[in-house]
Amino acid sequence: MSVKPVPPELPAFIDGREVFLIVGHKEPDGDCIGSQLALSSFLRRKGKRTVLLSSGPFTRTEILQYEHAFLDRIPDGLPLSRAALIVLDCSSLSRVGRIADQLPTLPVAFIDHHAAGEASGDVLYIDPAASSVTRLIHALIEAMGEEPTREEAELLFFGLATDTGFFRHLDAGGSDSFLSAARLVDRGASPKRTYSMIYGGKSLFTRKLMGEILVRTEPFFDGRLLVSYVTEEDHRRYGIASRDSDMLYQLLMTVAGVEAAVVIRQESENNCTVGFRSRDTVDVGAVAAQFGGGGHRLAAGLSIEGRIEDVRERMLEAFDRLFVTKGNDSDY
Repeated sequence: MSVKPVPPELPAFIDGREVFLIVGHKEPDGDCIGSQLALSSFLRRKGKRTVLLSSGPFTRTEILQYEHAFLDRIPDGLPLSRAALIVLDCSSLSRVGRIADQLPTLPVAFIDHHAAGEASGDVLYIDPAASSVTRLIHALIEAMGEEPTREEAELLFFGLATDTGFFRHLDAGGSDSFLSAARLVDRGASPKRTYSMIYGGKSLFTRKLMGEILVRTEPFFDGRLLVSYVTEEDHRRYGIASRDSDMLYQLLMTVAGVEAAVVIRQESENNCTVGFRSRDTVDVGAVAAQFGGGGHRLAAGLSIEGRIEDVRERMLEAFDRLFVTKGNDSDY
């Protein structure tokens, strides 16, 4: 299945303006950062001026090298009368974090691959069937009669690999992502370098912490759900190493009988983030949405007030309702 065609209003939106504020969601990942950087590079090649904005934090090791390219405030002196806003990897300004309070009232385009229930803007390019936002940026570049440069191809491949779990999340009908990847490799992207950037170069601390998190993991609902956690003390002891979570989810999801996994992180005294993964049957994006989070059917996240113990109970209640409903569904 191919991605949706680029709406003709989007190239017109770009052609009609000179300055673009390119914003991604808070707590960015490789797809968010890769799409922002690749789009910015492309627009600059088109003679546009761009400003990359992010509320951060840049807590994932694979994106740390790009943090210097982003601002957490709007610089003075921008000609806002000729400016527009492009929001990537989310379909609501509520997801961009604290920087939303600084954003001026400008024409806005949303480019996203999450469900678009609350999206509203001057231009919408939203395709929940797309494997990543970088896939949509690739489509945009090609729709405007261009090809990505080598650097842009590397960034686009990075985002595509991030959101597909290096293609392991793709199912039948996912050939569009492989075709896009092949074109990016032809333009200079290196799967070997990208894999090393995402999964390599980790410290011994990350592996020790992963062992601790695995030891803490508890099964629920006859082993269909696995739950673990990361404490504030872990953050103090291991620092950014505590963010190396993709391999952790890979290990949890290989356990026989597991349908979903949840990892709760105590970020501050009264705030947690929660990461979800699903094998296939459980829509963890819908679970996250119940608590103001978002994501995909197979991978999602949220930020929530509370301590680990309280948050865990709330998550278990949500999955209890879900498993009971599915248990009564003859198609399950």
